[in-house]
Amino acid sequence: MSCSYLVIHLGLYWKHSSLSFFLWVSDALSIVASLFLFYAVLFGKTQEDEDLHLLEPLLKSSYSRSNDDRKGLSIDGERVTPYANANILSMLTFSWMGPLLALGYKRTLDLEDVPQLATCDSASVVFACFSNKIEHDGNVGQVNTLKLAKGLILSVRKEILWTAIFSIVRILASYVGPYLINDFIQYLNSSDQQKYQGYTLVFIFFLSKLIRCISERLLFFQLRKMGIMVRAALFSIIYKKSLNLSSQSKQVHTSGENINLMNIDVERIGLFTWNLHNIWRVPLQVILALLILYIRLGIASLVAFVAVIMLMLANFPLGKMQEKFQGELMDSKDQRMKVTSEALRNMRILKLQGWEMTFLDKIIELRNFETKWIRRLLYSSAMISFVFQAAPMFVSMVTFGFCMLMKIPLDSGKILSALVTFEVLQVPIYSLPDTISMIVQTKVSLDRIASFLCLDDLHLDIMQKPPNDDVEVKIEIVKGNFSWDLHSPNLTLKDLNFQVYRVKLTFMHIRGNTKGIWSH
Repeated sequence: MSCSYLVIHLGLYWKHSSLSFFLWVSDALSIVASLFLFYAVLFGKTQEDEDLHLLEPLLKSSYSRSNDDRKGLSIDGERVTPYANANILSMLTFSWMGPLLALGYKRTLDLEDVPQLATCDSASVVFACFSNKIEHDGNVGQVNTLKLAKGLILSVRKEILWTAIFSIVRILASYVGPYLINDFIQYLNSSDQQKYQGYTLVFIFFLSKLIRCISERLLFFQLRKMGIMVRAALFSIIYKKSLNLSSQSKQVHTSGENINLMNIDVERIGLFTWNLHNIWRVPLQVILALLILYIRLGIASLVAFVAVIMLMLANFPLGKMQEKFQGELMDSKDQRMKVTSEALRNMRILKLQGWEMTFLDKIIELRNFETKWIRRLLYSSAMISFVFQAAPMFVSMVTFGFCMLMKIPLDSGKILSALVTFEVLQVPIYSLPDTISMIVQTKVSLDRIASFLCLDDLHLDIMQKPPNDDVEVKIEIVKGNFSWDLHSPNLTLKDLNFQVYRVKLTFMHIRGNTKGIWSH
């Protein structure tokens, strides 16, 4: 910057043959100071690192070296991330990451170098908060889609509020340029404008761009944090539920479906946090863009509004089609994972009976059926992307064509302002199909997780553990009733009473559907 100022001043001196003495002095001091800082950055830190390296003992362990290099808040012997106590300036500039990045610049990071999360951000606290929100209205076994979504929203409501504020600031800053670009063009075309007006417009452009960049970085950080919290809560509740499933529920819902819930459905819900605010952000961006077009083009903005509404109305049939394809795709994935898990669990029987090729053909058939729905889903997504990528061009052609038809005057400022507005409007139009697709996929995933959480659990209250290991009776059943179907009126075993003693061989013959039970 100092050199660029010097070049500008030399050009002015060459043109006018005179320049203020203070400008020459300021240029000289600025260049000297810049050269000194440049030298300090390149060579000062290297010399310091070499001196510190010479002072270290040769056999110093990596753990002690890590303790010397690491700095931060310590709670119960564990070092907590500086993000927990970062101030506003540190949050805006992400300077709380500075110590870790500086340590990584000096040497390879170890596991001990990475600080621990704050207590409020840990998975246990997030899961406890999420469970309390769900259990507030009833039992976890009676969870529906609306209740599950409500619990997720309430557990991350603070992050939703912050991301909403950052989204509003980002939207307002992004529309400063399209609104003031016409004034800047008029200033350049006019000869009687004051010089400070041009400087003011340039400063406003720069400030709006800076505010937009800062708010965008903070928005992305908070959205990623919110997605991680949502995934942690869902992972925990699914894992806890899978440990308490009854035998009948395990027959209905296999481990392969649990894998799909964690690998696909939970990840999809976590990704939806990136599109959460598009539900209200897209209409707001469209309204602001149409307002700017109305100020610049007048009645022609109504034509642009009609074109945008037509594009938005086209989302409803496309969204219903994607919802159908997504539901069929997830069902086909469950069927394939169910058969694959069954084959892997019973591989010994398949090898013994020679049924490998039969099950392989069945899995390939299910995979081909799944591929068919994947192909339809991708074709529909490609069609939606093609339509909406051509949407900004369609809106601009319709708007300018109407202006030419109605003989509305178009100068360079209005045309440039409209083009910049169309470019900004292009972002919400692009994000609209992705938002609709993510809403559909997230609803399907929430339905699947809610149905899993409604499965029957084990009745732990009917079992009692002996107080110590010295009792003679190890297993005892008193008036036990057993059935393969929980809701069946016909019991398989009724009024069963028996005891299994310590270190004794027990034989029991039961009349009914079973032949006998051997137990140690």
